[in-house]
Amino acid sequence: MVPVVTYRYVALGDSFTEGMVDGRPGGGYRGWADRLAEHLAAAGEGDGTVVEYANLAVRGRLLPRIVDEQVPRALELDPDLVSLVGGGNDLLRPGTDPDELAGLLEGAVVRLRATGARVLLATGADPAAAPLLRRTRGAVATWNCHVWSLAHRHGCDVVDLWGLRALADRRCWGEDRIHLTPEGHRRVALAALDALGRPAPVHLSETERDYRSPLPAAEPVPWRETLAADLRWGRVHLLPWVRRRLRRTTSGAHRTGKRPEPAPVGR
Repeated sequence: MVPVVTYRYVALGDSFTEGMVDGRPGGGYRGWADRLAEHLAAAGEGDGTVVEYANLAVRGRLLPRIVDEQVPRALELDPDLVSLVGGGNDLLRPGTDPDELAGLLEGAVVRLRATGARVLLATGADPAAAPLLRRTRGAVATWNCHVWSLAHRHGCDVVDLWGLRALADRRCWGEDRIHLTPEGHRRVALAALDALGRPAPVHLSETERDYRSPLPAAEPVPWRETLAADLRWGRVHLLPWVRRRLRRTTSGAHRTGKRPEPAPVGR
């Protein structure tokens, strides 16, 4: 009989790690972290490893709240692996200093690494093609330099979202143009698995394992449809986002993590 070994993964962050807008049948969100946990569980089936997974990420969270609220809880859970991905919401706010933000991230990484846990970080994706986010490109690039540097200093793994060129395709982003589609989350999960040095599960086909290749060429979109989509995006997504910024509120103000307690996960 194969002895059972428990491997605990705790995901921390904001809406990116919560999984918006990768919907699950029946409600809720899946996302790259859920998919990563499923890949880890599938890989461990042959050697008796049971993967326990908790996801404390909450949409709209700024990095200070992630560090103050989610990191202490993660420490209590005694994880083997922690993914800590945040800072994107902070960089969207005028006047945010990426150097100061990096100091906050490094302090959290030091605390997590001191327990012996493996820590997975991620760079920001390149916002060059995103109309709302393009102005933050310089700040995101500075932030990414900090992420790579502190990962090197403290022995962390990094998911290189900036270098994942497939994410430059608009079809990897949802209607709000801020959150990944299921296809985007699928690719990020495989990139995370690769960053951890883990092979893709054998039940996936070669096509399903590929996360680097560009999407097939898209059909041209008439300019009238493009204009209508832009107007709808401004009305449905941009204006509410601006209102929340002016009121200093977030979409996740009263939410908690979707999976607060570690539980076994299957494929």
